[in-house]
Amino acid sequence: MNKKNYDNESIQSLKGADRVRKRPSVIFGSDGLEGCQHSFFEILSNSIDEAREGYGKEIVVTRHQDWSVTVEDQGRGIPVDYNAKEERYNWELVFTEMYAGGKYNNNDSDVYEYSLGLNGLGLCATQYSSEYMDVEIYRDGFEYTLHFEKGEMTPDGFSKKPSTRRKTGSKITWRPDLDVFKEVQIPIDYYQDVIKKQSIVNPGIRFILKDEISDLAHEYFYENGIYDYVSEITDGQAFADVFYFEEQGAGKDREDMKPYKVKTQVALTFSNTINKLEYFHNSSYLEHGGSPDKAVKSALVYEVDKLIKKLNKYTKNEKKITFVDVQDSLVLVTNSFSTTTSYENQTKKAITNKFVQDFMTDVIKRNLEIIFIENIEQAEKIVDQVLINKRSREKAETTRLNLKKTLGTKMDVTNRVKKFVDCRIKDPSNREVYILEGDSALGSCKLARDSEFQALMPIRGKILNCLKADYDKIFQSDIIIDLIKVLGCGVEIKTRHNKELDTFNLDNLRWDKVIICTDADVDGFHIRTMVLTMIYRLIPTLIEEGKVFIAESPLFEITTSDGETFFAYNEKEKNAYLKKTNKKVNIQRSKGLGENDPDMMWQTTMCPATRRLIRVTTDDVFETQSMFEILLGDDLNGRKDFIEENGELYLEMLDLS
Repeated sequence: MNKKNYDNESIQSLKGADRVRKRPSVIFGSDGLEGCQHSFFEILSNSIDEAREGYGKEIVVTRHQDWSVTVEDQGRGIPVDYNAKEERYNWELVFTEMYAGGKYNNNDSDVYEYSLGLNGLGLCATQYSSEYMDVEIYRDGFEYTLHFEKGEMTPDGFSKKPSTRRKTGSKITWRPDLDVFKEVQIPIDYYQDVIKKQSIVNPGIRFILKDEISDLAHEYFYENGIYDYVSEITDGQAFADVFYFEEQGAGKDREDMKPYKVKTQVALTFSNTINKLEYFHNSSYLEHGGSPDKAVKSALVYEVDKLIKKLNKYTKNEKKITFVDVQDSLVLVTNSFSTTTSYENQTKKAITNKFVQDFMTDVIKRNLEIIFIENIEQAEKIVDQVLINKRSREKAETTRLNLKKTLGTKMDVTNRVKKFVDCRIKDPSNREVYILEGDSALGSCKLARDSEFQALMPIRGKILNCLKADYDKIFQSDIIIDLIKVLGCGVEIKTRHNKELDTFNLDNLRWDKVIICTDADVDGFHIRTMVLTMIYRLIPTLIEEGKVFIAESPLFEITTSDGETFFAYNEKEKNAYLKKTNKKVNIQRSKGLGENDPDMMWQTTMCPATRRLIRVTTDDVFETQSMFEILLGDDLNGRKDFIEENGELYLEMLDLS
């Protein structure tokens, strides 16, 4: 074993650009694409800070062919000339010095009141992590240009010359370095998402995104900020007005700390079809929320619960609402600002300021109380919907627990589905189950099947129409529960209030083929459709994966005078056979699976070599869903119209004898 020395000379410190280039994830949260994206946001943030302070109304972002990016603003221009106080050029401080900038004395300075960047890291760190960076700055009647490579200023990289340009501003072009980040090809949808969000929380600022790769340009502008954004999200699908309020104040996170300023804006409404929560702080999108999220949850639950009690809407002994019940119908966006901000880390995905949380909680509570008083009819709609959400959630949870208990127990001798007949082989890839119509079919199929790999599951009585029924009713059906148990893969639930019921896992499917086998008559077709509807609603992946089949059973048994037997599966096949034979025949119409002898059942319905199986597919899922809903849903007029227009096509299928 080789021993490595660990002595005084082993300790070293990173200097200059190496502080970022060798450890980018410390600053950007990642050395992958996410970190590279964050480096772009650091530059964009500086331009936004300028525009929000009233310096410029337009920011242009350009993605270039070589994956470099340019951010250009109309701000005051970054100060890069000689700094007598520091006895250095400001470009050295801003572009090559960590923790240097103009945002450290916000409580005593009017440079930036509410700044997105506070640590003096972003611009320098992005420059350090770049393959190259070119800077153009216009201010004080001069044009300044700077050129950096691999984090270092080139020998002739700084220049200053007089300029006749009247507008000030900064233009920064850089290419993230593949020696620093694993990936630098930032997709256009990231730029679109970030820039749109910034236009939302910075009303009146126009953002233009130019993309040389796609040769397209996008413009983002929200005159009224988050109010317009919430209106856009709901797009007429809200059952309440969009309410907006804003306030500002000052306070401390702790008694021994200095006070700081806080401003908050809130826009919210309620909808049956849409829910969304988004938080921004100093223009930064807070993916994980932090203080604003805690404030919203506390205030909303408090005020809605208070109103429910005031209106006497709770039933006796009913539990209090939770935020989940409110959130199910809530569309809310907050945009807060503070002169002192504590982020969880440099990626700014959550803030931790205690005073921001307390301030926002109080603001939301007071304004909601006034809104509910002044808009009592809308307030009643809101609490009614919240209670519907709550009761749906509780019902779904009860159903989930019952379903989990029912389906969670492995099928064995003590927990066997009544009349289910298993096969001997255990390998799911070779097993198939026949879902049969009634006990009589079970008898003939039991004698006809190959018990090595064919299992039988009879359906007792008529199955529930799963398109019309609620989930709690569906899972009260013994037939459906037994079918789900036999299949073994759980159920798929996609609706908002019943996500907890989703137990589906295709790997747990116990069969290679699920075969629906019913009589060739109207009742048989109805049962087949009900089983298909159940699978379609509860386990649609089985259809998408091609696991579901229909076993065609013959409609006619034709016996000739010399003992030859032919099975016709429909009128067309029967007539074709009669047309080509000159023998005397005896035609017997099938009276049901239960009356077929085992040899006939094996030959026509169960033998893999001679049976006819129709694989159920969903080439067009929407068309299939539409047909199920027309024939079995609640749209009576749609069903009537369909029958009037298409009924004649199915006349030969009617049993009118």
